[in-house]
Amino acid sequence: MIDLYLNLPVWIQATIKGLATILVIIPIAGACSLAERKVSAWIQGRPGPNRARAWGLGYIPVLGPILQRLGVFHLMADGAKFVFKEDVVPGHVNKFYYYLAPLVALVPALCTIVVVPFGAYWDTATNGMKPIILADLDIGMLAVFAIGSLSVYSLILAGWASNSKYPFLGGVRASAQLISYELSMTLSVLPVFLWVNAPGGQGTLSLFEVVQTQSLPGFLGGIWYVFLMPLSAFIFLVALFAETNRQPFDMPESEADLVGGFHTEYGEFKWSLFFVAEYAHMTIGSGVFVLLFLGGWNPLPWIPLGPLIESLPMWLGGIIGISIFLGKTFFFIFLFMWVRWTLPRFRYDQVMKLGWQKLLPMAIGNLIFYALAIAFIETR
Repeated sequence: MIDLYLNLPVWIQATIKGLATILVIIPIAGACSLAERKVSAWIQGRPGPNRARAWGLGYIPVLGPILQRLGVFHLMADGAKFVFKEDVVPGHVNKFYYYLAPLVALVPALCTIVVVPFGAYWDTATNGMKPIILADLDIGMLAVFAIGSLSVYSLILAGWASNSKYPFLGGVRASAQLISYELSMTLSVLPVFLWVNAPGGQGTLSLFEVVQTQSLPGFLGGIWYVFLMPLSAFIFLVALFAETNRQPFDMPESEADLVGGFHTEYGEFKWSLFFVAEYAHMTIGSGVFVLLFLGGWNPLPWIPLGPLIESLPMWLGGIIGISIFLGKTFFFIFLFMWVRWTLPRFRYDQVMKLGWQKLLPMAIGNLIFYALAIAFIETR
């Protein structure tokens, strides 16, 4: 089967990869909307969505009541509503950019996953680990930053195209927040790549190589970077909350003072695209955090996956690697939801102060410390 795929024309392989990306990310993003409601209900001590029942499916013995209690039929109802609801467009909007904004939100999320490895398997031909990835680029982290940061243009575009004051203010807040936290996020990962790219070696920004350096023998070789660089991990995680516009950093859509922010004038299918994109960015951001600081598909610190699966069939080892990676990623998705329903929203001035006066100096100091520490270790 693999040989048949590799012998296909490049454009057919690209089409298959693109469809695979859409068929995985979109359902995960949809499931996150249901999980958000179930998690919020659990935190607030209420049942959550468990009443809707689809005709036919809801009456299946045993399975039907289970699906009903899980709220699966609510998710199905939401999907049908977003697709078939009347598409109302306000008369005062700039229609071309109004329709373009939701697409600009979704496309970067689907493109970013291309360079993110989501598992690995043991290759008997090379006697080493190989990544399970759509495009194994040596500049993977740079591509994540370059493509992922484009999503803010959708918020700015939606706010401007709506020709309304509240959406416009939401777009302005989105651009200011991106600038504030993108700097801290970028600086927080530089110590990781300073550690990965030892002097004399071949420089790389590959996320797969970051996981490989957390799979080496020895104390410093097998340690996860969340323990070696805890401040980098903390800064990256806080900036990730801000980059994905999750509470307490959801300034662009703050309903307390902006009604709905950038998406106030949106509804139906277009509105749903914004939130599919938000959950997709949250999923990919969680995956990148796992790769950078939590050993990727390695089950435990100092216990790499490779020796555990080298005697197993290739497909089984791949499934194990994907399962470990997704388990860690889903935990951080839960963390995003937990924080949303626990912490109050910051004021806009507090968000700016935290970004510029707290996180940025911490990120700069953290980078200088690890640059000096790595230089000292290498010169010994």
